[in-house]
Amino acid sequence: MGPVRGRRVLVLTRSKTTLPTTDPDAVGRYSGRGFPPYRFVPGQAPHPTRDPRGHSYGAAEVREDFDPDRWRECAAYLHGVDLFNAGFWWEAHEALEGLWARLPEPSAPRSFLQGLIQLSAALLKRHMGHGDAARRLVAKARETLSSVRGDYAGVAVDALVDAVDGAAADHTVEAPVIVLAGVDPPA
Repeated sequence: MGPVRGRRVLVLTRSKTTLPTTDPDAVGRYSGRGFPPYRFVPGQAPHPTRDPRGHSYGAAEVREDFDPDRWRECAAYLHGVDLFNAGFWWEAHEALEGLWARLPEPSAPRSFLQGLIQLSAALLKRHMGHGDAARRLVAKARETLSSVRGDYAGVAVDALVDAVDGAAADHTVEAPVIVLAGVDPPA
């Protein structure tokens, strides 16, 4: 079966595995940055930044500012979306957190990125078989994102939260991917 398109959130019908695909590039890309050699799942692989065998050990931290009005120009944001879409949820969390940490508190852009981070964490928890934790994280994300409802930085926020909520509640529902408004959807 092919893609099922929502307003601006694309939910791909995939195999019954919880990871989106064995080929991350099959989802499509918004940035030119590469993917790590493996998706980090706690307890299953070396920690990416703390373990010398980790895929990001010793890597320089990306220093970029996030402006929601100029999101198309933010390579770190686009890469975070790519990581999310390809099922690199821990890595998406880290990429978005680098942007989040540089924003003033409180602010709508900071809340937006925090909500995306929570949604990434929810999908990782779901993949790990921790459905209750995933649902709690979705509920936190919904609350965090309440200040940025509608379309924000290319994301149909409410539709994305609803899609992740559905995936967290039912493990047979495929994990959603983000389709950014005004940009050709990932092929």
